[in-house]
Amino acid sequence: MAERYVPIDLTPKQKQELEELVILLGNIRGSHTELVTVLIPAGTNIHQVSTQLSSEAGTAENIKSKATRTAVVTALETIIRELKNYKQTPPHGLAIYCGNVSEKEGGQDIQIWAYEPPKPLNIRLYRCDKVFVIDPLKEMLNVTEVFGLLVMDRREATIGILEGKQIKVLRTLTSGVPGKIKAGGQSAARFERLTEGLAKEFFRRVAEAMKEIFFEMPRLKGIIVGGPIPTKEEFLEYGDLVTKLKEKVIAIKDIGYTDEHGLKLLVEASEEDIAQQEFIKEKILIQRFFEKLGKTRDRATYGYEKTKLALERGAVAVLLLAKNLPKDQMQELEALAANIGSEVHIISNENQEGEQFYNLTKGIGAILRFAIE
Repeated sequence: MAERYVPIDLTPKQKQELEELVILLGNIRGSHTELVTVLIPAGTNIHQVSTQLSSEAGTAENIKSKATRTAVVTALETIIRELKNYKQTPPHGLAIYCGNVSEKEGGQDIQIWAYEPPKPLNIRLYRCDKVFVIDPLKEMLNVTEVFGLLVMDRREATIGILEGKQIKVLRTLTSGVPGKIKAGGQSAARFERLTEGLAKEFFRRVAEAMKEIFFEMPRLKGIIVGGPIPTKEEFLEYGDLVTKLKEKVIAIKDIGYTDEHGLKLLVEASEEDIAQQEFIKEKILIQRFFEKLGKTRDRATYGYEKTKLALERGAVAVLLLAKNLPKDQMQELEALAANIGSEVHIISNENQEGEQFYNLTKGIGAILRFAIE
């Protein structure tokens, strides 16, 4: 099976530690602009950061308030001492928070937190403020992929999501459609009309609930539908599901349960479909790259030298790297991309699109934010 680029998932321990740090730092308020945030992306020369902070400490001597001046200078000196413990920036970067956390007016209690994040930092930042800058850490807690789940028959529907490894039930609906009863003649016809009307109304309510839950969900990657034949197919064809959500359906599975257990069975049955989305995502990305290259030539580039130049000028929106590039070359370009907040995607070469990309670009390409020539 081809190796695929998979977004980094936090372990439960990493997530807990990061959540606790975010809460702790988020609750700290400075009396003045005496809380210092330093965010260092991977690949940054840590000695240059120390030099910059030494310069900032000199500038801070001009702060009029003696208390604020002392707090900021002391914080910067504390950070510079901390940086001496590192020969180089950690693989995913380094986030340092330092400042006066004393709750007493005029008091001083300088504390420092140096955090090596489990996901790459994509921003370089130095800021003095009354609060610490923690949004980049909060973003790491967001699960990158969410799949919508629906299991249903004519009597019950359960809507949920697969978020990372966790399945969550979001809503359960029932139709009121009665089970099968024996009836003949006109009674049978009336009963059939009644059940069909109730079923259509139920489909409408399920479609409305899905729209309410999923329509504006920014991280929704796809929807998986399960249930007995032919109910789920009837729902998708006649159930008033909006086009935007219909287009998100990536798999339809025969499932005999329509409750929370049914959601678990649906996820198990769809593992290959979920994995396949990485190939589809990669294919679309490569097609986008070639389209830019063909139609707006100045908004894409390829090859080591040209791509490196575009990265150094801050022009790269999306960096595409073949998985079999030399490790040092990949790390160098990834570090440059992290400095300017570029998306980085690792491209396999075990499918037709990946081979085509490698043959043309030698494994390095970029979609640009603006033209550089």
